[in-house]
Amino acid sequence: MSFDATSLKYDAQGLIPVIAQAAGTGEVLMFAWMNVEAVRRTLASGHVTYWSRSRQAFWAKGESSGHVQRLVEMRIDCDRDCLLVLVEQTGPACHTNRRSCFYTALRGGAEVEILAPVS
Repeated sequence: MSFDATSLKYDAQGLIPVIAQAAGTGEVLMFAWMNVEAVRRTLASGHVTYWSRSRQAFWAKGESSGHVQRLVEMRIDCDRDCLLVLVEQTGPACHTNRRSCFYTALRGGAEVEILAPVS
């Protein structure tokens, strides 16, 4: 059975949420969006491509920073309205130069930075 990217459930803007997770460790790296073409480009190239809502353009992860995400596996949730991409991450995933975008924890009612930028 061949996969058809249009079979996924996209929102009114034609987007689907995507969680990027490190394939080797299970660490959640980031959250972003894809449209049908970004899903197709990711599957065809093996490198994760997102849709930038702010720039209204495709964003191949690492195209300017070199911090690429190589696709290991793409998973579809039970409602077909969210994707999980298991990736091999080169360098930091976050634009703040941290391994993960989830570097702030709420602990004891306060925000605590739990990941420093990569030197």
